[in-house]
Amino acid sequence: MTKLFKFLKPYTLWLIVLIGLTYVQVMTSLKLPDYMAKIVNQGIVAENNSLIWKTGEEMLLISLLGGVCMIIVSFLASKIAAGFSMKLRENLFAKVESFSLVEFNKFSTASLITRTTNDITQIQSVLIMILRMVLMAPIMGVGAIIKARQMAPSMTWIIALAVGVLVVLIGTLFTVALPKFKVLQKTVDKINLVMREILTGLRVIRAFNREKVEEKKFDQANTDLTNLNLFVNKLMVIMQPMLMLVMNFAALLTIWVGAHLIDKNTLAIGDMMAFMQYSMQVIMAFLFLTIIFIMVPRASVSADRVAEVLGTNPSIKDPENPVKLPAVGVGLVEFKDVYFTYPGADIPVLEGINFTAKPGEVTAFIGSTGSGKSTLINLIPRFYDTTSGQILIDGTDVREMKQEALWHKIGYVPQKGVLFSGSVESNIKYGKPEANLAEVEKAAKVSQSTEFIDTLSEKLDSAISQGGTNVSGGQKQRLSIARALIRKPEIYIFDDSFSALDFKTDAALRHALERETKDKTILIVAQRISTVLNADNIIVLDEGKIVGSGRHHELMEKCPVYREIALSQLSQGELDRSENPIELKNISKTPLNLAGKEAA
Repeated sequence: MTKLFKFLKPYTLWLIVLIGLTYVQVMTSLKLPDYMAKIVNQGIVAENNSLIWKTGEEMLLISLLGGVCMIIVSFLASKIAAGFSMKLRENLFAKVESFSLVEFNKFSTASLITRTTNDITQIQSVLIMILRMVLMAPIMGVGAIIKARQMAPSMTWIIALAVGVLVVLIGTLFTVALPKFKVLQKTVDKINLVMREILTGLRVIRAFNREKVEEKKFDQANTDLTNLNLFVNKLMVIMQPMLMLVMNFAALLTIWVGAHLIDKNTLAIGDMMAFMQYSMQVIMAFLFLTIIFIMVPRASVSADRVAEVLGTNPSIKDPENPVKLPAVGVGLVEFKDVYFTYPGADIPVLEGINFTAKPGEVTAFIGSTGSGKSTLINLIPRFYDTTSGQILIDGTDVREMKQEALWHKIGYVPQKGVLFSGSVESNIKYGKPEANLAEVEKAAKVSQSTEFIDTLSEKLDSAISQGGTNVSGGQKQRLSIARALIRKPEIYIFDDSFSALDFKTDAALRHALERETKDKTILIVAQRISTVLNADNIIVLDEGKIVGSGRHHELMEKCPVYREIALSQLSQGELDRSENPIELKNISKTPLNLAGKEAA
């Protein structure tokens, strides 16, 4: 937790004020037993009513001052803790945003959500208690011991005995609780993970009638969390009566011993009553510390988990001296002997990749599942860095650029369309927030989104729910494409971004894209042969290696892997027609015979 205290720096002045007011509050509470002893010894015994009234008025004023200080301290503690948590969340979120896919694979999404919410809430709660109790407890405890010793030095052993019992009790509870709190936060992670998995895959669960199985999985995680919480609560249940027992025994022992001293006329009644109040304050100080000791282990686990994220350095960083790029480039992409291996893996996913994607041309990537197509594409925007080799844009290695400058050159459309809560317009303008209405409408038209936007009641102002759950997969893809188009970058990356489109929309979209992006560098990952037929350069991947490159008709002749993929999707007759350059542009507009050669 100490690693996170740097986030308290902006609140240093408030902390100083809080500590000062806490000191005043404690001093007022330590002063009251003195007044009580004075009233009993000099007022009641001597039957001096004026002294009683005067001392009582002073006690009332001191109590009022202590109460005001307590209110202000509580307010400042809450304010500081809330501000600290806000700063911590901001920094945690910024750190997560800086992570590459390597770091995201290290921390699960469910764990990052728990750390940003539950863990920081735990830290905030403990920080409030520290500011309100821990700062007060030592001053109160030490001050009360000094005062008690002044009142009745012969009875200070009672306080020492009570404190010794409390220390043993606190140490035992701390030893038992700490390991359980570590497991508890991991169990919260697990239940978040299970819940997220169930909600994400709800359609599949229902389709395969697996509700009962998933319910059992959730029940198990829920039961584990409940049992751990019960164990922790049982510790608190055991602790509180034991502490009260220690307090009552201390009070009883004080009265018993004090009565004998009063009988011997070696102790005044008021001093005994004041000593009892001071002994209670000492025990209360340790009670406050005990509560903190119960809370701190869980918060320390949470703090370690948050600090782990904050202390993780992204594997992909901006260079210290980035190359300054021209405002407008041509978008030439070059791969030079690129190798890539996932962290922790032994076998490279990509080996010896060499190609050039030129402006004004479409470079397409095709291959079987697991051949490395998406991995290759993800290296360009530096979602991962190459293990060896170079990726150049306009002759500059992407690792020598600032990531922001690199991303500004790229319009990226992911394999799975991602939309954000808001409106249709806000999702399209996500790629260019300052875009005007004409630009939004043009991007929607080119991406073939206008077709379904016009059917919506509020057109561009129609609401998009979180994750785009109220639109279809094809509509998500088209809006994702519109988002990239409105940015007008130098390089367009389409990672299997047409897979959810019907053949008619696919053909119309690519025809519109051809006009809109004719001077840009286009990189397309595809599964359909029809998507890559018109590409200027088709790169065929197999087991992470380039096994062929060229135009469609060239690859049909010289690349067995490409021919095998083509024959699995198109009939021989359709392939023969595609060899004719005149019919090449029309073949992709024809509904494909997915049954292949046998249907022909």
